[in-house]
Amino acid sequence: MKSSKPRIFVTRPIPGPGISMLKKKGYRVDLQPKNINISNRALTAAVKEYDAILCLLTNRFDAKILNSAGSPLKIISNYAVGYDNIDIEAAKAKSIMIANTPCQEVSNAVSEHTFALILALSRRLVEADSFTRAKKYKGWDPNLLIGRDLGNLTLGVIGLGNIGKGVVHRAVKGFGMNVLYNDMKQDTAFEKEYGAHYVTQANLLKQSDIVSLHVPLLPSTRHLMNAKTLKLMKKDAILINTARGPIVDETAVLHALYSKKIGGYGLDVLECEPSIDCNPNDRYELRALDSVIMTPHIASATVAARDAMSRIAAENIIEALEGKSPIHKVI
Repeated sequence: MKSSKPRIFVTRPIPGPGISMLKKKGYRVDLQPKNINISNRALTAAVKEYDAILCLLTNRFDAKILNSAGSPLKIISNYAVGYDNIDIEAAKAKSIMIANTPCQEVSNAVSEHTFALILALSRRLVEADSFTRAKKYKGWDPNLLIGRDLGNLTLGVIGLGNIGKGVVHRAVKGFGMNVLYNDMKQDTAFEKEYGAHYVTQANLLKQSDIVSLHVPLLPSTRHLMNAKTLKLMKKDAILINTARGPIVDETAVLHALYSKKIGGYGLDVLECEPSIDCNPNDRYELRALDSVIMTPHIASATVAARDAMSRIAAENIIEALEGKSPIHKVI
């Protein structure tokens, strides 16, 4: 006899309390035990069979997969803030709720990681570490690995959501930086609190010493930073991307870096993730440049953020299966 208990599929092991929360509700939880990305065939089978799916941003639910969904599937809870891995229109057509996991803990973690990249590039920390490990240090030298102090610099923030605001808060309150921002709408109260100035994207790129990207990946933001927009930046300016890889045209930024049209690039996300190079056969490589610092999509990887994401992902499912609308419902 088929069990009447709701069935939940978790696409990959996750930290935090989420899985335990689902089990305590009496749900049957099936966990894909291996820490690898599962196949499209497995996702197609899951949408046909389960009442809810807790997935990661590496699981791509396209229209073909979602069109295969069976009547039991009520919700896909994405263990991420972004949801560009899910075809929203296809989910809407099948009346499948989509929810995500935005929270202050994630905003704090990503804001901090953004500043870690800013500081590491501005003060050449990775270069200094490699230099010292290679036993090249022979004594104090006033000309050795000179960097830039942040207090006299202008930070340009594109996208003033919770993470963008967190970056501005740290820039102004922690380092006394000047701030320019660009967003879909102007926030005069925020400007008054932080002394920030709303400008066009073009003026932001022309005037900023550091440009930090905090927009979602949409058709309108794909390759937001391209050959044309990169040309507007100062030659010693630093670009930071902790949002989504395809927001930056990797080929264009590589050419800008190799030709010294910009000063540096700090990134936590890659355009062709997880591949470091979109074009592995050409001679341009991000990893070959001292002016580049890369991290493997870990900006939200703190204990507090991961626990909060796990809890919210489970709460989304519980609320949906109890006939409620999840607080973090996207559709």
